[in-house]
Amino acid sequence: MKRVITYGTFDLLHYGHINLLRRAKEQGDYLIVALSTDEFNWNEKQKKCYFSYEKRKQLLEAIRYVDLVIPEEGWAQKVTDVKEYHVDTFVMGDDWAGEFDFVQEQTDAEVVYLARTPEISTTQIKKDLKLNN
Repeated sequence: MKRVITYGTFDLLHYGHINLLRRAKEQGDYLIVALSTDEFNWNEKQKKCYFSYEKRKQLLEAIRYVDLVIPEEGWAQKVTDVKEYHVDTFVMGDDWAGEFDFVQEQTDAEVVYLARTPEISTTQIKKDLKLNN
């Protein structure tokens, strides 16, 4: 069985997220999503999520492409996760291109950067909502 992992916040879940998850799942048989915790988002990324970690986790678990959701609690856990979960392919959006090449260098996992869905992002949704208020 070929295992794939991806990381993200997945707040205000939208069709761009679904496209990424679908294409990530196409890279293998079993998709693990490491979901950023509320604490990690706030302390390390200075992001406040609309939905709590638990709500975002429930949403991800309801998506047919997702087999397992684990917490992402820090930047440094990626290599550990790849080894612990016996991951074959590490997938991220291409807005992170090159940032995680070290994972391939430190593990046997292939690193793949997938193109984002160009017309949608959580950041854009938040901006649009502010303009319409």
